[in-house]
Amino acid sequence: MKRSVTIIRTGPQALVEDLGRPGNAHLGVPPSGALDQDSLKLANRLVGNPENTAGLELLLGGLALKANASCTVAVTGPPTEVRIDGRLTDSHHPVHLKQDEVLEIGTPQTGLRNYLALSGGIEVDEELGSRSTDLLSGIGPEPLRANDVLHLGTPNPPEGADVVPPHHALQTLVIPIRLGPRDDWFDDAETQLRQGSWTVSDRSNRVGARLNGTKLNRRDGEIPSEGMITGAVQVPPDGQPVVFLNDHPTTGGYPVIGVVDNDYLRFLGQARPGTEVRFRPID
Repeated sequence: MKRSVTIIRTGPQALVEDLGRPGNAHLGVPPSGALDQDSLKLANRLVGNPENTAGLELLLGGLALKANASCTVAVTGPPTEVRIDGRLTDSHHPVHLKQDEVLEIGTPQTGLRNYLALSGGIEVDEELGSRSTDLLSGIGPEPLRANDVLHLGTPNPPEGADVVPPHHALQTLVIPIRLGPRDDWFDDAETQLRQGSWTVSDRSNRVGARLNGTKLNRRDGEIPSEGMITGAVQVPPDGQPVVFLNDHPTTGGYPVIGVVDNDYLRFLGQARPGTEVRFRPID
């Protein structure tokens, strides 16, 4: 019989994610995939999976599942409580689940998203080369619900590190940003970005990190719709920037003042509402 787990509860949001489906913008499809890819890669390595194997992205924890067969699991991301049949166990460490045991993941102490890898990975149908859920376009598996059964692939022996420190989300983010392509729509864009200060809005999601704070002064009017990439910082008429994340639209009509490097987007993906954000313009 094929190995599987059954979802008991999901918490606020539980999604199947791998490293995404980049390269499909010409089809109107964003890259999607785990917002904190380093944490998903680590979880997969700990249970013996290839780094791109599909796991679960858990918004503010709260997941519980039952193992229908023995498997190895690992929870990464911010520090959080992990229990098996009520017994406290370790995150950031491979843990064995016996058949019928229940895994429970608490709310992270900092940050937003934990990642759960299961040995063999989650086997759902690929779409455009990925098993990731894309909330904007609806491509990929639906967000998980109670009683969903997830089938697992063939496991490999774990090769994880002995000690892996958990990631602590920062209270203040200093984000490098490269100006352009529409920085000429702003009065001294570099100075405005360097001197401004924002906080992450509670309206942020996988589409984009919405920021509240210093108003960026820009020209009136809009530009014709043009292609958008992950990390683009759009500025709508209210002057409050939006940093596009993995499920972003592939076109937009607001001017892009700059682009955040992909290596820093994981920090925005873990930033809780109220986290301070400052930009550091770079060449």
